[in-house]
Amino acid sequence: MPHTMNVTSSVPPVSPASVAAPASPVTPAAEITWGDAFCSEGANCFRFGLDDAGRAYIGSTLTPGEYVSDSVEALRALISAVKSGAADHLL
Repeated sequence: MPHTMNVTSSVPPVSPASVAAPASPVTPAAEITWGDAFCSEGANCFRFGLDDAGRAYIGSTLTPGEYVSDSVEALRALISAVKSGAADHLL
């Protein structure tokens, strides 16, 4: 049985006209070198990559052209936070 939680928000509603268009993805400085994919049950596969400029990438094998990119240090901090339980409420 999934865990549910009621959340109340004090954030006012946003009109569609006031929402900015999403930023376009950063084009890698060079070709991304992807590592082997990490897959869980159900073939939910993610992979990590680096480019020649030292930027780190996390992407899904289902959508190869879409990924999260930041510095190696920032993604290392993200992974450490997830490992310490910061995202457990999403499970």
